[in-house]
Amino acid sequence: MEIVLSGLNVYYTKEGSGPAVLILEGWGTETAVYASVSKLLSEGYTVYTLDFPGFGKSEEPKEAWDVRRYADLVTAFISAVGLDRVSLVGHSFGGRVIFKLFETKPPFEVDRIVLIDSAGVKPKDTFGKKCRRLKYKTGRRILEIFSPGKVEEYRMKYSSADYKAASPVMREVLKKTVSEDLTALFPRVTAPTLLIWGRNDTATPLSDGQYMEKTIPDAGLVVLEGGHYSFLDSPLLFEKVMRSFFKL
Repeated sequence: MEIVLSGLNVYYTKEGSGPAVLILEGWGTETAVYASVSKLLSEGYTVYTLDFPGFGKSEEPKEAWDVRRYADLVTAFISAVGLDRVSLVGHSFGGRVIFKLFETKPPFEVDRIVLIDSAGVKPKDTFGKKCRRLKYKTGRRILEIFSPGKVEEYRMKYSSADYKAASPVMREVLKKTVSEDLTALFPRVTAPTLLIWGRNDTATPLSDGQYMEKTIPDAGLVVLEGGHYSFLDSPLLFEKVMRSFFKL
């Protein structure tokens, strides 16, 4: 299905019946990645899964969006499909957007929240990272002076897989969103919150989930075997936990 929001064609899926659940995807994924989650929840809920602008089948934003723009789009989507109460499930980047929704009081009721390997904690700036950053910046400056045609090749060599796979606009979005520290918003999340984490997650480490459990008022953490896609790495335990939380 498609809907026009913020002047963009935005793709989403819908299945099931009952109270509403909205699944917000991780960076660079698409609705198909969350099909098993949607199918499970559709046993007792109407489940919407949204492709963010620039992800999956949705149109790219015309300029680089920040997290606030994505949160505003989610609010517009919830209004456009006629919901006044919804549960939220966010994986990785989707969790980041959920936190941003609580920067001000959402104009809809949030029944419950599930955060799966969620982003939102700014990575620690270790000594090793500082050294690598200094090395990169020094090398880039040298190339800008003596061989400017090789700057982009040099930048790509040191870039993350997400950055390399993104279009020019989405690379700018990534730069705007990936380093934002949202920890000040954690205490504002008032809905009951289930945190699900992969023990071996290297993108958003388990320590992030443990910090969220301490700072979100009504939160509980479940650790699964697996990495950043823990819901796919440990599907049976994930299903049991979700059935309990959503009373399926």
